[in-house]
Amino acid sequence: MNKLPDLEAWAIFAKVAQTGSFVQAATELSLSQGTVSKAITRLEARVRSMLFHRTSRSMTLTDSGVIALEFANKILEEGLAVEAELTEQAVNLHGQVRVTAPMSFGLSYVAPALPGFMAQYPDIALDIDFSDALVDLIEQRFDLAIRIAKLSDSSLLARRLCTVRILLVGSPAYFEQHGRPRHPRDLAGHRALQYAYSPKGESWRFQHPQHGEFTQTMHAPLRVNNAEALVPALHAGLGLALQPEFLAWQEIQSGRLETAIDDWEVEPIALHLVTPPGRRRPARVQTLIDYLGDYFATVPWAHGTGPEQA
Repeated sequence: MNKLPDLEAWAIFAKVAQTGSFVQAATELSLSQGTVSKAITRLEARVRSMLFHRTSRSMTLTDSGVIALEFANKILEEGLAVEAELTEQAVNLHGQVRVTAPMSFGLSYVAPALPGFMAQYPDIALDIDFSDALVDLIEQRFDLAIRIAKLSDSSLLARRLCTVRILLVGSPAYFEQHGRPRHPRDLAGHRALQYAYSPKGESWRFQHPQHGEFTQTMHAPLRVNNAEALVPALHAGLGLALQPEFLAWQEIQSGRLETAIDDWEVEPIALHLVTPPGRRRPARVQTLIDYLGDYFATVPWAHGTGPEQA
């Protein structure tokens, strides 16, 4: 029968590689330097290969060490995560959750959701960053991202909450002065108010179930990096914009904005809750995910839900 893997030694190896020092690893793990050194020696004997090149001045991973590190990191992360999760379940949920969310959506919909969560889980501290920039969750150490997009990074773990339609909108005064387009080709004579992070840029692409696709390149006298900033110009009748329904639906309900070319569709986007890859979610993070999932299931602009996916 094969021996059980030396999980403790692999976790120590991961910490040594992370810190680049036996001494620093021992300090962070509250172990003696001798214990750390013996763990690495045991591993090298088991795998019959050196894991580190050691000199009096430096220490670097061997080729075998590089291969082993990815797996060792997972062992260390999984061990830390399971202990943290069980500890959280044994006591009240506590600790910090760092979240990033789009600016307009965050202010309009995420911020109102927070008081209820804070009242229910008073020992969880929330650190929220509102920004339309696509941040690196791992590098900037975020636990959770709220993203409204068509996700392309398959390494992230995502829970899809709902579909969000993109609507062509303008003010009643604009349509009265410039006419209401009936087909995407009619947009050639119209002015666009442009969201800078739109993946298609100034090319507006529409789809029709019978007539296929049509793309119209627009003249955009206004371009902004926050879609909510387009609303005053829309109200002033200065152009048309493609806006997500969560941003436009109240304006449409009130009659301040109207839609056009309704029988053609812009490819919809989706609301996702995204977490970094390669580690278990702490209980406090999963609790926030579940809370937000229930919260956004009731919003009036949501269209359908989707299962959690990797």
